[in-house]
Order: sequence, then structure tokens, then C-alpha cells
Amino acid sequence: MAFIKKLDANQYKLNDQVVAINRVTKVVKGGKNMSFAALVVVGDATAGVVGYGSGKAKEVPQAIRKGIESAKKNLVKVNLTETTIPHQVLGRYGSGQVLLKPAPEGTGVIAGGAVRAVMTSAGVQNVLTKSLGTANPHNVIKATFDALTQLRDKNEVATMRGKAVEEL
Repeated sequence: MAFIKKLDANQYKLNDQVVAINRVTKVVKGGKNMSFAALVVVGDATAGVVGYGSGKAKEVPQAIRKGIESAKKNLVKVNLTETTIPHQVLGRYGSGQVLLKPAPEGTGVIAGGAVRAVMTSAGVQNVLTKSLGTANPHNVIKATFDALTQLRDKNEVATMRGKAVEEL
């Protein structure tokens, strides 16, 4: 895997979106300890930057805040062509698979919950998606990020093949 340089969260205008909130319970001697786990996606649609994170806390707002901080630490830049993705790609994580297909102008984001959050945060306006396998939002988001990191633009493919962009 190629080295991905760390992006600075402060230079982007990030919008956060909560994907899932889960109430978790730890059974202890004195009873049950309730806690909340939040899965959050942050992104700058204009810059094509997106990240995800999860946070746990005793209250929901604190869990969301922790999730946002975690998401800001693992931002990735997405290769886009105008309003869609450059090519079809299949991302995998665990038993979750996400298929992303480029779509013509005016199609919109055709995606389910977790994938839609990532796509809209990344600034993709026209895309067809299909979530295969698990419906677990954590694995679906990780599979979506796997797919997004596989995207290559024409210049990158041309240099990899040692050809001019016009030859492709």
C-alpha cells in the first residue's frame, strides 16, 4: 500500500454527520453500566476530503464529539472527476463489500445510509452504489473507504503505465 500523507483538519471546512449511535451495556457486580458509541463521518465536499471515527462516552453528545475528533485524525483525499468517481471499484472490509459505480450528471447519490453519508461528505454528487454482505455500519464505512482509496485519476494511471494521458 502506498504511503498516504496525513491531512491537516484545520485547513478544511469540515461538516460532520452521525451515521450510527449504539447504546452499549457493561454488566458489573453492582448492575449495568450504560454507555454510548457513536460512528461519525466528517468531510469537506468542496475539497473532496472525508474521514470517519468512532467515540464512546456516558452521554451521546460527548460520544459524538469524540467521534468527530477521531474522524479528523484519519482524513483521506478522494480522486474525483467533476461530480462523480473516475471508475467502478469494489471495496472490502470483513464481510462487508461496497460497489461504487460512476453515474452521469443528474443521477444523484444512490446509496444506503452509511455509504450515502460518506459519499455526500466526500463531495460526490452522482454515483451508484451497492452494499453487499453485512449491514453493520462500521464494516460498511470501512469498505467504502477501502473503495475510495482504490480510486485512481487518469494522470496517476498514465504515469504508472509510463504513457501519456492521451494514449489511455
